[in-house]
Amino acid sequence: MRMRPTLSWTSTEELPPGTTDLEPVVEVLGGGGVLVLSGAGISTESGIPDYRGEGGSLSRHTPMTYQDFTADAGARRRYWARSHLGWRTFGRARPNAGHRAVAAFGRHGLLSGVITQNVDGLHQAAGSEGVVDLHGRLDRVVCLSCGAFSPRRELARRLEEANEGFAPVAAAINPDGDADLTDEQVGDFRVVPCAVCGGVLKPDVVFFGEAVPPQRVEHCRELVRAASALLVLGSSLTVMSGLRFVREAARAGSPVLIVNRDPTRGDLHAVTRVALPLGAALTTVAGRLGVPVDDDAEATGSG
Repeated sequence: MRMRPTLSWTSTEELPPGTTDLEPVVEVLGGGGVLVLSGAGISTESGIPDYRGEGGSLSRHTPMTYQDFTADAGARRRYWARSHLGWRTFGRARPNAGHRAVAAFGRHGLLSGVITQNVDGLHQAAGSEGVVDLHGRLDRVVCLSCGAFSPRRELARRLEEANEGFAPVAAAINPDGDADLTDEQVGDFRVVPCAVCGGVLKPDVVFFGEAVPPQRVEHCRELVRAASALLVLGSSLTVMSGLRFVREAARAGSPVLIVNRDPTRGDLHAVTRVALPLGAALTTVAGRLGVPVDDDAEATGSG
């Protein structure tokens, strides 16, 4: 499966309006076997902006494509300069009430699995187990030549050493951990090679225009087929990598429920879209189900 670099969409059909009624979500979760599909909107309350919501980063920022990254050394230098700076903030993000509620649903046996389109690791940091990182994880790095993996914290240390004193002020941090910097701020930032073979390093995330590993896609499809329902949390479903699972669930007759403040590309396939902030909505659902949610002090730590 290939992530097409679709940055926005405009509905050509009349979408059903959002609601504030959480009862359908309560009923479906109470029955168990629910598969969660989460997007950038679940992490906004952790200080990580989304792509397409109000004030989303796509209004001022075009994400790096796989083709640009692999073809252009200058593009890689700009990417790593911005990403290195962004990682200092991104890596300190903590799970919010939405992540903690999802983890609580899992502990109480209400979920069949969690698929996330996010690369921040916050579901795992909140205590969710068996999470499928559809688009990878920003805290890991892969060499495009030899395939060796290494921790992002190790690369951050090497980049610090190679770029002593690099500390520009970013205009903003984006959902992919990329910071907004001008070319002047990037300057002559030095990119370091793979410590194993000297090859090109890339974060272990799926860039726009890059293929999601087929075995990961098939695993997600198996989860969709086995689930009693699909609960979408904080995703506009603009890119096909997430939308296709909504379509597959709907074709199979499994109810699709969406909690997202703005309309989504999957609304026509959903039995309901709840237009409420995720943290408060999921905490309310947990309360109605009698599921205790850990507070922030009990979270397992940053991803």
